[in-house]
Amino acid sequence: MATSSQITIRVALVLLWFAAIVVGTRYLLIYENTAAQAAQAPESWPSKSKLVRPHDRFTLVMLAHPNCPCTRASLAELEIVMAQLQGKVKAFVLFSKPSATEDEVRQSSLWKKAASVPNVSAVYDTEGLESHVFQGEVSGQTMLYGPKGRLIFTGGITSARGHQGDNEGAEATVRIVRGDVLESRRAPVFGCALHNPNKQALKEDPSWRR
Repeated sequence: MATSSQITIRVALVLLWFAAIVVGTRYLLIYENTAAQAAQAPESWPSKSKLVRPHDRFTLVMLAHPNCPCTRASLAELEIVMAQLQGKVKAFVLFSKPSATEDEVRQSSLWKKAASVPNVSAVYDTEGLESHVFQGEVSGQTMLYGPKGRLIFTGGITSARGHQGDNEGAEATVRIVRGDVLESRRAPVFGCALHNPNKQALKEDPSWRR
């Protein structure tokens, strides 16, 4: 038969367990819904980019870290967007990770996912040069340029980190290309750091633990 002190200890342990769950859940929700630093994307297609932009349709550029779990949802949303737009957009997904070889990047599941989507080209971004040209810092950052090379949309196409479903970024992209929206749009972006993060980001960013 348990003594009163043993019962007290057990109750305390249960309360601590519940408290840990509450704190952990709260932290996870904050992390999932906190937007990352968005790119200050060039207002016109950058002349330094080596990507070949088509002049007869829209061009979408997405920046991606090959190990970012959040970007899996971004690529799933991109696949939906591309299917809805039926060849009206050419998309490039630029993969970069410091110290990773091209072969390592190409073997990632995210690369294979991007490469499988029609009208999407997966591109190995050597030393992150292209992502710097587009001034991107976050995996999942998406930029849409019009046929004349003007920036029309910049941001993310998910509603939170790793979450698929209706979101303002994907909706804006589709509506812009279809001509339903004429003005430029922005949306928050959720994803992992493309370049070497600081110590705090290193603690929070799962892609840099691999």
